[in-house]
Amino acid sequence: MVKTILLAAVTLLGLASLAAADTGTATFYTPLVPSACYGYQDEGVMIAAASDVIWNNRSACGRRYSVTCTGPTNQGVPQPCRGSVVVTIVDYCPAGCAATFELSQEAFAIIADPNAGKVQIEYHQ
Repeated sequence: MVKTILLAAVTLLGLASLAAADTGTATFYTPLVPSACYGYQDEGVMIAAASDVIWNNRSACGRRYSVTCTGPTNQGVPQPCRGSVVVTIVDYCPAGCAATFELSQEAFAIIADPNAGKVQIEYHQ
């Protein structure tokens, strides 16, 4: 009985960790022009640049991430969040990047009020 309970608990914890998202920040740049990832931009796809946190020597190119606004990073816009967006990584935001993701302005406007400039996020591939 104890083994069954332990097995169930470990299984549930494992499933919960698979569903957990990473946290970070997002900002935007206009115009975001793909340059570090050749051939990964499709018409109508929301795009982003990846910081060192996820870049991994270009292996992030073409990956799709779901990005959800979770809150403000400053007092300027106290409730900036609007929702989530799926973006494709098409560029690199070099060392010193101001955020985990630098979204296209269009993608940022889906998740948050652009007047916020930078927001807290959760993301997962």
